[in-house]
Amino acid sequence: MKTILALLALALSTVAGIAVAAPQQNAPAAQAAAIPLPNKGKVLEVIDTSMYTYLQVSTDKSPVWIAASKIKLAKGDTVSYSNGAVMSNFHSKSLNRTFESIIFVDKVVPVKK
Repeated sequence: MKTILALLALALSTVAGIAVAAPQQNAPAAQAAAIPLPNKGKVLEVIDTSMYTYLQVSTDKSPVWIAASKIKLAKGDTVSYSNGAVMSNFHSKSLNRTFESIIFVDKVVPVKK
């Protein structure tokens, strides 16, 4: 009988520990969503393909081209975007165009007005 009670107490404490720990596992994702994107600019040009959106965005120095997963944006929108991988002389087969320099980013979001 003592063994059954001990096993039951162990099972209940394990379940209680999982229930308490579960919200903490989601905390890093919530914190990552709250981190502001480091770059911001006005969209000067938009080129959509089946999978990607290419954007020419103004910066303090000069316009840059960025590429991200397809997103609906328009010329004149202001966007924030993540840092990314810079590619020099990148040739897009779908556009049949070579970009002198383009930044492939994970995230682009419109800035609310």
